[in-house]
Amino acid sequence: MHIAGAECAVRRFPLHDTWDGGVFSHDCVVVTVTADTGDQGTGFGWTPRVGGEAVRAVVEHDCAPLLHGRDPAPAPRWEDLYAHLHEAGPGGISAMALAAVDIALWDLRARSLGLSLVDLIGRRRDSAPCYGSGVNLDRDLDELLEQVRRFTAAGHTAVKMKVGSADLERDTERVARVRELLGPGGRLMIDANQRWNLPRAIDAMRALSRFDPYWIEEPLPADDLHAHARLRATTTVPFAVGENLRTVRAFRDALVGGVCDVAQPNVVRVGGITAFLRIADLAAAFSVPVAPHLLPDLSAQLAQCVPAVAMVEDIEQASFADLGALERPSGVSVGAAGATSDTPPGHGLAFAEPAR
Repeated sequence: MHIAGAECAVRRFPLHDTWDGGVFSHDCVVVTVTADTGDQGTGFGWTPRVGGEAVRAVVEHDCAPLLHGRDPAPAPRWEDLYAHLHEAGPGGISAMALAAVDIALWDLRARSLGLSLVDLIGRRRDSAPCYGSGVNLDRDLDELLEQVRRFTAAGHTAVKMKVGSADLERDTERVARVRELLGPGGRLMIDANQRWNLPRAIDAMRALSRFDPYWIEEPLPADDLHAHARLRATTTVPFAVGENLRTVRAFRDALVGGVCDVAQPNVVRVGGITAFLRIADLAAAFSVPVAPHLLPDLSAQLAQCVPAVAMVEDIEQASFADLGALERPSGVSVGAAGATSDTPPGHGLAFAEPAR
């Protein structure tokens, strides 16, 4: 089997509710890789609001010519493309384009063998635990509490909320009220989305630690490991990091530096399934579990395969299925009962044309 071609299209899917900072849509760069046998695989790059056309340009002009006539084995092609794209930088647009191709190659391999993606990689568990996740910093307190009530009514006992308000007292009140709703036994994760500098993070964690956060996510700019190390000396709350770490080496540095207690690779931002699995194996060597970032339709499947999993993010109304991005059910289920998959051969994600 050899690669005969790769086609690419950008599709925009509006969100049901605007996310913090004015994000109102997701761009999905859908790549179809076709083999000379007629077998096909589908991959995708994903980006909120910006960059979709740039990803498509890299796929079409820099990836597709390198693939033609080659064996579609994912890992060797990942190595080739990573080396080829490195001049443009190892992360960002390059990584998202690489991910789209890599995911397509994994899908192609699984479909050609008649296996689900999970069974091709290696199923370690039938279900992974989930938490309810909302993008809710811009919501007022009543809206936030109503969202948390929806999560708990659905059966979630673990919930993540956003912090990082300009006024620390606002964060403190909101975290206190959510903790009250969850009760002392519920797991409450807080996510600052890199909004704090070091002095602010120290003050915030002193104020919020009494609410027993299960983790603090992205308390500082993702690439400032020195500041993370200084913050680590002031708090015992675990750090969840990784949604904005873009390479295996960046995760290595965070793990070696002792500032990654929960690893959160985004399968697209790190360059695809090949890189994601390398990060998961690396995290396991440090006894650190993986909590895949967003993209639950694929993250649920990967969570069934990694050596150690924390939880899968059940993001409210933002999965591909929820956005109407799929032309048929994938066989993936993500909710309070856990993340499971029963897909046809491959990853089961068949993307629909967006509604006009």
